[in-house]
Amino acid sequence: MSSRQVFEQSIQINASATVVERCITDNVFMHRWLNPALRCEPIGEWSTDVGAQSRFVIQIPLIQPALKSVVLEREPGLIVWGFEGFFSGCDRWECLPAAKGTQLLNRFEFEIPNPLIRFGFNRFAATWTREDMQAQLRRLKRVAEEASQGLRT
Repeated sequence: MSSRQVFEQSIQINASATVVERCITDNVFMHRWLNPALRCEPIGEWSTDVGAQSRFVIQIPLIQPALKSVVLEREPGLIVWGFEGFFSGCDRWECLPAAKGTQLLNRFEFEIPNPLIRFGFNRFAATWTREDMQAQLRRLKRVAEEASQGLRT
């Protein structure tokens, strides 16, 4: 039995795919929509080129668990981060041009190798993670639409 899980969500954003992509890949914009308890630190220079590395740190007092990530795929409108740590998998962000702006698709596909951590996640954190993904998408929508308005004025 596979322990692989997939959380997939999307949102319609009234901004161009270029603006939405910039909000996803620019480290300054990223920290405006990421969960405030999550910090993304570059390993070396910040980059979203294939092979670029970063660390996502959950700011829990004392333990601060982290996931090391690497950009696996990158093309216009698409970035896929692979990660290793207490989770293993990938986080795919795809900007799909739509009639009015952009449809943003986020697919979080992962496995939790440690059975004890997997049990704890499924029991206590899976629902929170899905809700947090939705909240992140709403914050990203707001940031992208504000950025888009700023470009027009």
